[in-house]
Order: sequence, then C-alpha cells, then structure tokens
Amino acid sequence: MTASAALNPKSGILYVVATPIGNLDDITARALRVLREVVLIAAEDTRHSARLLQHFGITTPLMACHEHNERDQGGRFLARLQAGEDVALISDAGTPLISDPGFHLVRQARAAGIRVVPVPGPCALITALSAAGLPSDRFVFEGFLPAKTAGRLARLEQLREESRTLIFYEAPHRLLECLGDLERVMGGDRLAVLARELTKAFETFQGLPLGELRAWVAADGNQQRGECVLLVAGWQAPSEEAVPTAALRVLELLLGEMPLKKAVALAAEITGVRKNLLYQAALERQG
Repeated sequence: MTASAALNPKSGILYVVATPIGNLDDITARALRVLREVVLIAAEDTRHSARLLQHFGITTPLMACHEHNERDQGGRFLARLQAGEDVALISDAGTPLISDPGFHLVRQARAAGIRVVPVPGPCALITALSAAGLPSDRFVFEGFLPAKTAGRLARLEQLREESRTLIFYEAPHRLLECLGDLERVMGGDRLAVLARELTKAFETFQGLPLGELRAWVAADGNQQRGECVLLVAGWQAPSEEAVPTAALRVLELLLGEMPLKKAVALAAEITGVRKNLLYQAALERQG
C-alpha cells in the first residue's frame, strides 16, 4: 500500500462525494454545495451523472473516471489538483469506491500529498443492512461474487462458516443462480434477505430461509429486476443436543440399579437417544 505523502498546501482538494442510490431527495446539502463549487467532477458515467447535475441545476464540467481508464487517466485529475483546483469524485450511485471506481485515484492523490475529503451520504449496503433485521453489529461486505459458477461456489465455501452477517451485491440476471449457489453451500434453512431497488418506487425487502427465498424469486420475474443487495445471516455453530427429560429419568432409574456403562446402553436402547449423549449426561450426574 502506498503511504500518504505530506500534504501539499498549494494543491486542491479531492472530494469523494456520495450521491443518491435512487431517491434524489437523499442527496445532502453539503454534496450539492461541493458539486457546485469544485472546478471539475470526475464521474463514473458522464451521461448518467449529467442527468443528476441537470436535475439540481449544477453546471460544473464532467470528466470520465471509470474502471477502464482510472489507472491511465488519473494523472489528468492529479495535474488539476496539483495546480490548486478542487475536484469531486462521484460514481453512478452511492458512495464511490464501494464496488465502484475511485480507489486508484484516491490512492494516487494521497501519495501525491493531495488532501482527500469524504462527503458522506447514501450507500446501498448500509441502507440494506439498516432495515434487513439481521445482526448489524458485525458484518462482512463481499461486493459482487464471481460471475461464473465455479468461482462463486469456491468463494462461498470460504464464507460458509463466517459468523458475521454477509452482504453481497448481485446483478439481477444472476440473482437466481446466486441464490441457488448460496442454498447449495449454506443450506436452505439459512436466513437471508433480498433488498431490491432501494429508495425507489418498487423498493422490496423480503426475508426468508434461502430455499424459500430462491423459490419466491423464481416465481416472480419482477424480483429479478433492478439493483439487488443480498444479506445472509452468519453461521452459527450447532448447539449441543439436549437429552430429553424422559430419557434422563430412565437413565437415572437405571443408574440406581446397575453400572454406568450398562445403564447407558440400556437407556439408549429404551429411549433411542444416542449413547454418547447419555454417557455424558451420566458422568455429569455422577460428578
């Protein structure tokens, strides 16, 4: 990782500005002010962002900064910043760098001693997590899983026993395949939530066990459209199997009449409870 250089007081500021993920009313007053005051806006898709700026009457020039040119064209933005001009970085929706371009430009700017200032706002993964009803104190954001089945399954196997809430982005045309692979690896009973079209007119939150969620999506083609966030409950170690009260009573009676091993074997035969569970219960009672 490139270390940050000492700040150059003569350079401009690179603002990392979050924009709405759907509802335009979610843009912040600070974001609007920054977008109006900077000299240039680096945008993932200038055509998409032009509509956003037009809506708010912002006339600041746009220049493309996307995954295909970010490494090569970053120098153009750095030159403007080093000349003392302020630049804003935006993505098509949400917070830049979160499964969107911008990382290389931010790293280059910091390495060049240029001040980088975040202007926080909407972010799909946090928006989804806040309303999903899954544990939110600890979570893992995985972004987009591999597009091909083999790679996706391999990554999910690595995450199968992750205890934190898992959050994924997924393209609508791969949603069913992804849900099928999640069910295959993590089991149909694992709770999951589909958060779709967040902040838009057809916003949907549906929480079901993975097997049921996959069937629900398969039955309704409308759920396979728009931007999708998938949240999956973390893995929980199976709790130790409890010995039924009736089986414990049988075991206690037998322990009063015969040696431990014989009592356990007979109790297992009578009750159908596994010997090792009964044996452990017998040891605890004798201890």
